[in-house]
Amino acid sequence: MSEDEGERVAVVLSRRERLRAETSREIKSIALRQMADGGPGAISLRGIAREMGMTARAIYSYFPTRDDLITALITGIAASLAESLQTASNAVSDTDPGGRLLAWGQALREWALAHPESFRLFYGHPIPGYQPPEDGPVDQTARRVCRELTRLVTAAWPQARQLQPEDTSWSDLHPDYVAKIQADLPDVPPAAAALALRVWGRMHGLVALEIDGHIHPVARNPAALHRAEMLDLIRSLGLAQA
Repeated sequence: MSEDEGERVAVVLSRRERLRAETSREIKSIALRQMADGGPGAISLRGIAREMGMTARAIYSYFPTRDDLITALITGIAASLAESLQTASNAVSDTDPGGRLLAWGQALREWALAHPESFRLFYGHPIPGYQPPEDGPVDQTARRVCRELTRLVTAAWPQARQLQPEDTSWSDLHPDYVAKIQADLPDVPPAAAALALRVWGRMHGLVALEIDGHIHPVARNPAALHRAEMLDLIRSLGLAQA
């Protein structure tokens, strides 16, 4: 094969790969719309195939099963969320743990508002009949989110421990969670790990209420409400925004 022929083959393969990637993105986009219209149980490969004018056999070449499609959806969602949160916190100096936690919390809300169906899919109720792969990409990315937030809380622990109870032992936490935290962050005390869970609850709570439509009927400015909650959270840890 000549050099020119080789280049033409490379271009053809590259074009095929691009078309396949575009089709995969369209399939996932329609799946999210199905979920928005009918809930997580409404996701249907055959329904997507009909909308796209594809045969069932053709769409199964992209995602052999509905579980494969849902796993791909959640994997992409989790990676997008993790990148957004980490980018936001990394933009703040590590000498400002309060500012980093505030950036993390604000990034969570902004991402959720930009991707409400993705937020619901990742943090919503279990999808009927869906069996995620054990310790697959979804679990790994969720672990990344948990690890990074725990790292931020641990950085705040020298101040927070003055105001937070230290009556938590590792036996109070789930063994799987303990194993992952100790593997990723071996120097974290159990009280700091428990505090990270409480911090996550406060960060996540108002966002989930807003995404589900429960905040707007009672608050004229949800952004201000969320920021006030994040600032109160930071103060409760003995931190000040730099």
